[in-house]
Parts: sequence; C-alpha cells; structure tokens
Amino acid sequence: MKDRWLPVGVLAGVLFAVNVAARLVARLGFNDDGEAQDRISLGMFVVLGLTVAVMAFLWGRRHPAGRWIADIGAAAIVALLLTVFVGPFVSGDTPFEGGAGDFFAQVWLYSAFAIGGSLVGFLILVALGLDYRSQGLKRFAEAKLAKPRRVVRR
Repeated sequence: MKDRWLPVGVLAGVLFAVNVAARLVARLGFNDDGEAQDRISLGMFVVLGLTVAVMAFLWGRRHPAGRWIADIGAAAIVALLLTVFVGPFVSGDTPFEGGAGDFFAQVWLYSAFAIGGSLVGFLILVALGLDYRSQGLKRFAEAKLAKPRRVVRR
C-alpha cells in the first residue's frame, strides 16, 4: 500500500509547495503590483501543468491508464484542496476573501491545468508508443511471431 500512495502523497505535496512558493514570491516581492501577481499565478499554473505532464508520462509507462489517472487525480484533488483552503493563509488572506468568483476561478484554473497537463503528458507518451498498453501489445506481437506455426495434419 505504501508503494502506491507514497508517490501520490509526494506529488500532492510538490504541487502544494509550488503554490506556496508562488504565493510567497507574490506576497514578499510584488505585494502592490497586481499585474506581476497575475503573472506569478499564471507561472504557477504552468509549472503545475508541466509537473503533472511529466508524472503522467512517467507513470503511464509503468501502469495501466486507469491506475495512473486515479493516482494523478487523487494527488491533484488533495493539492487543490490544500491550495484553496490552506494556501491563502500563506499570503495573509482567507479562502473566501476575494469572493466566490475568485475562489471558483482558482478551482477551475487549477483543474484545467491539471487535466490539460496530464493529457499532454499522456498524448506525448502514446505518440512515442511508450505507454503501458502499446508496450503490452508489442510484447504480445513479438511473442506470437517467435513461435513457429503449428502444422495441422489431416
């Protein structure tokens, strides 16, 4: 059980750490500049998408699609919950200080970049033919061709 959930927890922690780092940079370096804070937020979402894409690529090679999708989804949901409920306290706010619009905008952006990143990572993996299913089909084809044909006597 540890072998499956430890990487999921580590990924969730990394995704949350990216958010905390972006919030601290925005708070300490650009407290009054709203445009710079928006750029930092966009950069955080891009890093989040790239991280999820890399993990989808790596986990998609070793595990069936159902497993790695569930693992990345669980990590993204945990990191999302930490980001929207705990993250604002890092930057000196509360979760609903900006209103429901800002809260749900963050939820939708986070979800979109996580889903988009995992999709990009998996599509690159499939395009290269390195995904779990393609490798299984390749091994099956090689095993079938390695056996000589059986002669049928009548």
